[in-house]
Amino acid sequence: MDTLKKINPSRRTEHIAYAIRDIILVADKRKAGGGDLFYLNIGDPVLFDFHTPGHLIDACYKAMLDHYTGYSASDGVPEAIEAVRKDAVKSGIEPYEIMITTGASEAIDFALSALVNRGENVLVPSPGYPLYNALLSRLIGEARPYLLDEDNAWQPDIDHLEKQIDENTRAIVIINPNNPTGAVYSEDTLRKVVELARRYNLVIFSDEIYDKLILNGQRHISTASLDKELPIVTFNGLSKCYLAPGFRIGWSVVSGAKELVEDYTEAMKKLARARLCASHPKQFAIACALNGDHIHIKEATGKLIRRRDLTVERLNAIPGISCQRPDGAFYAFPRIEEDVDDKEFVKGLIRETGVVVVHGSGFGPLPETPHFRVVFLPPEAILNEAYDRLEGYMKRHFS
Repeated sequence: MDTLKKINPSRRTEHIAYAIRDIILVADKRKAGGGDLFYLNIGDPVLFDFHTPGHLIDACYKAMLDHYTGYSASDGVPEAIEAVRKDAVKSGIEPYEIMITTGASEAIDFALSALVNRGENVLVPSPGYPLYNALLSRLIGEARPYLLDEDNAWQPDIDHLEKQIDENTRAIVIINPNNPTGAVYSEDTLRKVVELARRYNLVIFSDEIYDKLILNGQRHISTASLDKELPIVTFNGLSKCYLAPGFRIGWSVVSGAKELVEDYTEAMKKLARARLCASHPKQFAIACALNGDHIHIKEATGKLIRRRDLTVERLNAIPGISCQRPDGAFYAFPRIEEDVDDKEFVKGLIRETGVVVVHGSGFGPLPETPHFRVVFLPPEAILNEAYDRLEGYMKRHFS
């Protein structure tokens, strides 16, 4: 009988990492030893006192009762596509094509896979959401980081961004509001990024999944509203603003001059056809969400503003910690004012206190100073206990 050999994974998986969930391995060891945990690492609102709006659930249930349980068209049901189209127009976007996907993550996967060849690069914000880096690693492309400037409210450093562009650059990723910093980009910043994309003939990927969770009263600006010709792919979904992360329903809106985007869009649609469709009945929640009652957004932002203010006040009062005020989403990205390795700092914090945060370097190599990400979704009592433990940890280990 032949001897079976060990199965070796593909080389494309070697550099794939997802710090937000990988850090849970450390937390699980503390839990197994009987220690308590304060989860400030996952951006899932429904783990806390936020609830998916009932009218979204009702829409999915009704779709099931009405037997919408087979496959849908690959790019989505007409009602959902039309609702996304109207919402995009309200934001000043002129859609060329819309695709409904299994979460915004699948939309991002399609957009990158249809564009990037081996050895080509995409400029990604650092710090930024690690999905882009993971997908580009799988594609054997390069996620090339550009700096977000902590001294300028975490806005993109335009000079550094331009220096990262070369003949193999295909696109620029913008995450606005940003994960993990909570920064909301100014119109001036966005126009400068658009100008660079035009100058170097690049696609812009504009991730706007937190666009309605603005905590400073200012208006969110969709990147694609600033240029009707430039190829721009805007990503959004039900996960964050509509408090339905487990629905796994998102979408992409392709905009730009037809002659520039039609072949690229068709390539994305090929990928969509190959995977059949997103969840058919849950697509019926899209029109309900976009066209229906938005009282839950007002309630959610009210909670988040209070918890953001508590977070910034508490963190800045801890010696050795500083924190910029986030203006969107539900993340803060405090800096450790000590000479430490941020990953080892976070591991020690989890083991000793049970406060689960994510090391800043898990969101990219820039800036080179140590940070960690805090999710301020939990109620104030939980946040206060977590920050008490963080303060005690800092006092025990740093002067």
